[in-house]
Amino acid sequence: MSMRLVDGSASSRRYRSERPAARFDLSLSENPFPPLPSVLLAVNEALAQANRYPEFFPLRLPTLIARHLGVHPDQVVVGSGATGVAMQIIQALTTPGSELVVGSPTFDGYPIMAEMAGLELVSVPLDAMGNQDLAAMRRAVGNRTSLIVICRPHNPTGTVLPAAELTSFLCSVPSRVPVILDEAYVEFLAEADRVDTDALLRRHQNLLILRTFSKAYGLAGLRIGYVFGGRELIARVRRLQLPFGVSTAAVAAVAASYAAAPELQLRIHRITTGRENLRNSLRSCGIAVPRSHANFLYLPGPGIATALRRAEITAKAYPNGSARIAVGDPEADLAVLAAVASLR
Repeated sequence: MSMRLVDGSASSRRYRSERPAARFDLSLSENPFPPLPSVLLAVNEALAQANRYPEFFPLRLPTLIARHLGVHPDQVVVGSGATGVAMQIIQALTTPGSELVVGSPTFDGYPIMAEMAGLELVSVPLDAMGNQDLAAMRRAVGNRTSLIVICRPHNPTGTVLPAAELTSFLCSVPSRVPVILDEAYVEFLAEADRVDTDALLRRHQNLLILRTFSKAYGLAGLRIGYVFGGRELIARVRRLQLPFGVSTAAVAAVAASYAAAPELQLRIHRITTGRENLRNSLRSCGIAVPRSHANFLYLPGPGIATALRRAEITAKAYPNGSARIAVGDPEADLAVLAAVASLR
């Protein structure tokens, strides 16, 4: 399968907070379901104390996450979604005029944050299958490189780099250059596709693993993200921790989400099953949709974004006419299929 991908966001473009009205908004790869009932209950109970400040610097949430991961709390930094934590990392570990290396296209936030921090964005095109080209990314690393981002699964294609290729890449990167392994969609990965993060962190002190509660956990509106890694790098990132920056509701939501793990797994299974059904149907329509390991699908080809827009479906659109859509809502999935079937 051949795919040509074009980055849909210039570094100078700002995200528009006002999303257009549509029958279905599938543009931000959001979880289509509200938080689990037990999580909503915990959040509501926490909001009853919203007249009180949260912790000055967060201790409970890093401890909670560290216990879940099996690491020390000193290895975890939390913040306002994965995007907020990524910005902390950039501010702590880079200097204006240095370079940020990413696969292209990638998550829209990285070009924006690079511009905010005065970094030069080095965009390395994906390969024909929609994978990050690690060999080309390694060649792009130079004396001015201050940070590299690897997404697994990748956004927007949903592809997953083999663990062996990731390990080989990390071994080839100079130890002075920090690497963010962006695992925003890791909960949607099959167990066999996950990497041994403990082993990677023991071997690579320049590695930081970034995650979020926005996607699988369905808590995008609460803005809860975190990064974990070696103590030295994490300590540098923690120095930019914003006082009162993590709400008590966020702590309650994470604790309740961990306690509701079986329910969460059922919800993830529902989303991934819907994803596979929709992908198979789209491929039957002649659309070469790559296999996704996240909660979205990338639909390559001219006219896709236009067809969705005409059907009042908001998607992440790219200049070559392709689009990325969130999956999991059966009604929205059927609407997508009907919209693009007209292109046959």
